[in-house]
Formats: sequence, C-alpha cells, structure tokens
Amino acid sequence: MSIMDPFAAIADPNRRYLLEELRRAPKTVNELAQGLPISRPAVSQHLKALLDSNLVSVTTEGTKRIYAVNSRGFDKLNLWLDQFWA
Repeated sequence: MSIMDPFAAIADPNRRYLLEELRRAPKTVNELAQGLPISRPAVSQHLKALLDSNLVSVTTEGTKRIYAVNSRGFDKLNLWLDQFWA
C-alpha cells in the first residue's frame, strides 16, 4: 500500500463529496455511487485514494465492504493545520 498525500486526496471534489457522505454514516460503494454522476468503479477508485491517504477505513460484513471516515487520518491533518492558528 502506498501512502497518498491527504491534501492531494481531498483536492478532488468527488472525494470531498464521499467524505461528506461518510461523515454522516458509514456506507457501501453502491450507496455512495447513488449520489454521484460517476460509475461505481470510479467511486471505488476514489475510495482507494482516500484509503491510501488514511482518511477512510473499510470493514467487511459478509460480502459488503463498509467505508467510514478514519478520524486518525484527520488527526494528522488537524495537527498540521493547527500550527497556523497557534
């Protein structure tokens, strides 16, 4: 697994949309794809970028993969951003 820059990951508007949706509740790819004008495979690629940047986590329930916001990944972003407000 390669680590992607989280700022590069959130630069994409589709990824920001996915994060907003996941902030509300964990969801599957199919649930996330319903709100976007892109294909389910494209949603999966965006989720992979968010996974690679540690902003999203995934768990398996049977045959479903459930995606959720990974607060630890955002903790690192917050630490970096906080230096500008101190």
